[in-house]
Amino acid sequence: MAEKISGYAATFNSPTTIAGEFREQLAPGCFTRTLRENPDVLAVLDHDFGRILGRTTAGTLELKEDRTGLWFNLLPDSTTPSGQEAIGTVRRGDVKGCSFSFRVRAERWEDGGDRLPLRILEDVDLYEITLTGVPAYPTTTASLRVDGSANTGSSAIRAKAEAAMLARGIPLA
Repeated sequence: MAEKISGYAATFNSPTTIAGEFREQLAPGCFTRTLRENPDVLAVLDHDFGRILGRTTAGTLELKEDRTGLWFNLLPDSTTPSGQEAIGTVRRGDVKGCSFSFRVRAERWEDGGDRLPLRILEDVDLYEITLTGVPAYPTTTASLRVDGSANTGSSAIRAKAEAAMLARGIPLA
């Protein structure tokens, strides 16, 4: 059974305060260009590029922009320490949000009046999404689901037997 983590790595029109200095929000469509032009985006733990969980070019990370924000579907490898940590902490609810790293291509600022100024990100270069226990945008989400459709019943038994044969050097017919 494949364990998947999915949710929203970023949400539109949901202002958040950054470092107590200003508010920031993502404009709908701010990821459109980068998703089209950058075929290789990573998924990592806590912005740590040494803890890669998936990537779009490997087919282990899917990203889509919709009306809500930047939706993701991640297939972490449960045989790696980082994959085990991601699955375990999301399963328990210790990690239930996301963040992302980016470079701003287009932005605009609005005067906050009696509130902090608001930076609206209109176009960004996306480098990675990250699972984190402390997201800058509290409206992000990450949840675990188990997809048993890939290896169920006799196909799971057969796959396990074939893997054991290959491990022993026995060629498959």
